[in-house]
Amino acid sequence: MAHQLRGNDLRQLGFPEGRAIGLALAQLQRKHLKKISLTGQLALLQHILAAPHDFSTHLDWSHVAAALLPPPSRHLELVARKPYTLYGAEHIEPGALHQMDTAMKLPVTVAGALMPDAHHGYGLPIGGVLATDNAVIPYAVGVDIGCRMALSVFALPPKFISQRVQELQKLLLDNTRFGNRTGFDRGKKLSHEVLDSDTFRAVPFLRNKQATAAEQIGTSGSGNHFVEFGVVDITDPSNELGLAVGQYVGLLSHSGSRGLGASVANHYTKLAMENCQLPHEAKHLAWLGLDGELGQEYWAAMSLAGDFASACHHQIHQRLAKALGEKPLAKVENHHNFAWKEQLQDGREVIVHRKGATPAGKGVLGIIPGSMTAPGFIVRGRGVPEALGSASHGAGRLMSRTRAKQELTDAQVRQHLKAHDVVLQGGGVDEAPMAYKDIHAVMQSQQELVDVLGSFTPKIVRMDGA
Repeated sequence: MAHQLRGNDLRQLGFPEGRAIGLALAQLQRKHLKKISLTGQLALLQHILAAPHDFSTHLDWSHVAAALLPPPSRHLELVARKPYTLYGAEHIEPGALHQMDTAMKLPVTVAGALMPDAHHGYGLPIGGVLATDNAVIPYAVGVDIGCRMALSVFALPPKFISQRVQELQKLLLDNTRFGNRTGFDRGKKLSHEVLDSDTFRAVPFLRNKQATAAEQIGTSGSGNHFVEFGVVDITDPSNELGLAVGQYVGLLSHSGSRGLGASVANHYTKLAMENCQLPHEAKHLAWLGLDGELGQEYWAAMSLAGDFASACHHQIHQRLAKALGEKPLAKVENHHNFAWKEQLQDGREVIVHRKGATPAGKGVLGIIPGSMTAPGFIVRGRGVPEALGSASHGAGRLMSRTRAKQELTDAQVRQHLKAHDVVLQGGGVDEAPMAYKDIHAVMQSQQELVDVLGSFTPKIVRMDGA
């Protein structure tokens, strides 16, 4: 019987201890390779050992070659900071600037911009826009994936609100659900095609998430999420909404992808941080390559979470329009905390992350809210390349939640709301209007980025809480 190569024979050739020896011996047992002479087998193994790169795609020997090659380093260094455009620098805290500076040092970063509502966040600052080369950064998208604003405009005069305050409060209470409490009763649930998406089955991590999504669909989160009635004032006669200049009743909602988006963000951030180990100050900016399986999984899960967030808003507006007995004349919807495949001016395709920033490409409509007592603005994007076709997603926080709770009282908030003729259901001092920047100053800082078509002034606000 012919001599078979053993582990010691491979060690004498110079094979290192480990998987490569076992894989090579197992491969040599395959029928077509057993026919090679002992001398031929040794020569082949010497060749593989000397130049494993040559065999990295070989049908028979790619696994052995991979075991011989040194593992790719997961430790990555930052590079020189690339320039970025800053809007409203006087409104932005040093912490947010430092975070943006760090993001601009990533080797995958191509371009960036910082919006005037910017403030400190995890990884990329809120208000940050970051373009990368074929890489997606879960924490540059954010935890509440696909969070958005949605506005319905109704053919009702503003006095409709002042005359029916209690009735409209009840409509909000009956037709919205907030926070982590139960969703709508079984008989009151609405169906939506997003729950039948193949992505729930195609992405392994999502296979047990459909039931929670079905429970939470049509509901809103806690924190700064709201549903509110207010007055829409259309000021630009050339608006794309087909609305005459004048005042209308509006319904505005702000919420995201609920538990689905949060679980996707946390799961894939953890995997990104394991596979892409950055210096401490940049660790939350770990990315997933879009040419890899994890990057493709995250992209599919992110897209699903965005579709789910949109479906939640559609159901909120559907319920309330039905309760009002009105069909909206026009709708506007725009989202943040997302990543888009877009082209730069030079034609390069990049991944544009907008965390707490909203698309403002040429002709793109959106709504930028202020606070409970300050107007939001209906806008049309100008597509400014230096801003990567972006604008702010709101006024931005002036105080952190902790600071607002320390410095403001319930009585102060109630007095402020009363002075502005605003009725609030739920909410807390951490969401007080005084905790937000001046929306007028923010809009002044980005007047080159958007055209204003009109405004929305809140009157009856519903948020999480009793």
